[in-house]
Amino acid sequence: MSATGTSRQKMPADILAMKGGAPIVCLTAYTTPIAKLVDSHCDLVLVGDSVGMVLHGLPSTLGVTMEMMVMHGQAVARGLSNALMVIDMPFGSYEESPAQAFRNAARLMAETGAGAVKLEGGVHMAETIAFLVARGIPVMAHIGLTPQSVNTLGGYKVQGRGEGRARLIADAKAVAEAGAFSVVLEKVPQGLADEITAEVAIPTVGIGAGAGCDGQVLVVDDMLGLFTDFKPKFVKRFGQLGVAAEAAVADYAAEVRDRSFPAAEHSFADEVKK
Repeated sequence: MSATGTSRQKMPADILAMKGGAPIVCLTAYTTPIAKLVDSHCDLVLVGDSVGMVLHGLPSTLGVTMEMMVMHGQAVARGLSNALMVIDMPFGSYEESPAQAFRNAARLMAETGAGAVKLEGGVHMAETIAFLVARGIPVMAHIGLTPQSVNTLGGYKVQGRGEGRARLIADAKAVAEAGAFSVVLEKVPQGLADEITAEVAIPTVGIGAGAGCDGQVLVVDDMLGLFTDFKPKFVKRFGQLGVAAEAAVADYAAEVRDRSFPAAEHSFADEVKK
């Protein structure tokens, strides 16, 4: 009998084991087609609450609901067979208490099949992270610029400069000690991100935090050039799909109006030739 290799979907322990090794590749996804597109190339796929801005036209992530995250999580899960799926806990679903966080995290995992949840916050969320991990819910932490706290942070500013440096190091150590299997560093000075990466035993996944992190994440619509309302400094457009799509739509409209589409090859005859 011949033996054949079988692949399996990555788990949080697999991501943790990548600390200090080959860089972790992560992108967001919100739909089944995009999930299928990125699955074989990514170690981790994040169903981010950025979906509110990217697909729903919201001005920030604050209006994203549990129902939205469940719906998009279910769609992404249908397209994955390789990458670990992590789902964001939306604003207001975990901050009140560890018990509240557990109820909502358990719902997200049960209804979507996600392998882990992600929540924002450092020292002040360590108790919640430990509570979740102790009850079987893997947690990816998120520190630095935390978009759900944009109103208290005073905007989408770089975090960790000046007096904020020591606070961010404390945040990273706190979430690692609480049991998070990885931590996102968003909009953090490169030198500080390198220092945090060296000091914590869990992988750091950067977004606007330099190349020294253990991995990188981008919003897929940003890097593909599909979302063009604004472009953060840390985004590189690896494609211009939005421009290409608009050109295709314009060509379609023109051909409909001049009646060159549909052509004969796109139409059906009255009778089938024998």
